[in-house]
Amino acid sequence: MSFFILIFTVLLQSIFNLNKNLKTTIASLKKGEKAIIKDFDADVIPLKLLEMGCLPGNKVELLQIAPLGDPLYLDINGSHLAIRIETAREIEVYSITK
Repeated sequence: MSFFILIFTVLLQSIFNLNKNLKTTIASLKKGEKAIIKDFDADVIPLKLLEMGCLPGNKVELLQIAPLGDPLYLDINGSHLAIRIETAREIEVYSITK
């Protein structure tokens, strides 16, 4: 009986860890999709992006994806800019269109 409880506990922990990895980021948006910036680690995001309006609460739209998938061309509150895919993976968003 305790063996099954142990297995069940391990399965639950793995499910919760998978959900942590499924956050929606700018990198996971599709072309034309809009979102609201939710959160990011300020130590990872370049200061220039913060100065250009890449802040929590601002609207972002993925306009284009480069042919090789990097960089991503975005519209953030009317400012058009391109960011690397590594940076886009660090910016968590709420999707507002599907």
